[in-house]
Amino acid sequence: MISFMLTLGRLLKGLWKSLKMKNFQALLILVLIMLLSGTIFYVSEEGLSIIDALYFCVTTLSTVGHPSFEPRTMLGKLFTMVYIIVGTGLFLGLIGYVAYSLIKQPDKPDEPSPS
Repeated sequence: MISFMLTLGRLLKGLWKSLKMKNFQALLILVLIMLLSGTIFYVSEEGLSIIDALYFCVTTLSTVGHPSFEPRTMLGKLFTMVYIIVGTGLFLGLIGYVAYSLIKQPDKPDEPSPS
């Protein structure tokens, strides 16, 4: 449990440092828009509940996948293909900024931080 808490603390510290970067902020907004649009689509087109649709969107963007759901309609399958290609790139870019914040050396006072 201690290891989990230390890891969670380090992750939150990396997220906090990342939030100061303009590119991270833009990616975060785009990922949130992807999650919102995907949730709305799967609720209306595939008949999922809001929680199930959001869960499917998060597991899809994080490349984990959902073992028991697959879109039934042709429009749902087409949307999902585009959603995976666009969303995975955005999500991985977001994770890349968090990783960068965790491994970079502390900023020196006279060194500008990347934006």
